[in-house]
Amino acid sequence: QDEEKLKIRKLNDPPSAETVRDMVKYARNVIEEFRRAKHYKYILCLTLTPLACELLEICELSLDKMGAVFEDSNVYMLHMMYQAMGVCLYTQDWEGALRYGQKIIRPYSKHYPSYSLNVASMWLKLGRLYMALENRLAGVKALKR
Repeated sequence: QDEEKLKIRKLNDPPSAETVRDMVKYARNVIEEFRRAKHYKYILCLTLTPLACELLEICELSLDKMGAVFEDSNVYMLHMMYQAMGVCLYTQDWEGALRYGQKIIRPYSKHYPSYSLNVASMWLKLGRLYMALENRLAGVKALKR
């Protein structure tokens, strides 16, 4: 399972071990930077838009950069997608949150056991998002999962 969690993209010219090592280092640094930025957001109690947009931009830029090396099922990619989903929920961007959630659920279902709190929580979020976006059929299906 660790191989799946740290999956590298299959490219014509595979990345070198050094490139992968550098990307892991980058991923860890950006995750820490994101945590610090989120911490300051709560301390300063800023309005929704300025810092949230900055946080989402950090996520999206990181996902672009890491996506050149890592598969979407890679734990570093999943972490940033989950953070991006959280920012979208915070700013009430339901469509954006749903897009990230849909990308997350399949790898989560592989990485975690069926009755994992992580998987169940993601299905609950997806169900509520579908319902909020008036897709009742998908919402009920997700909530039943």
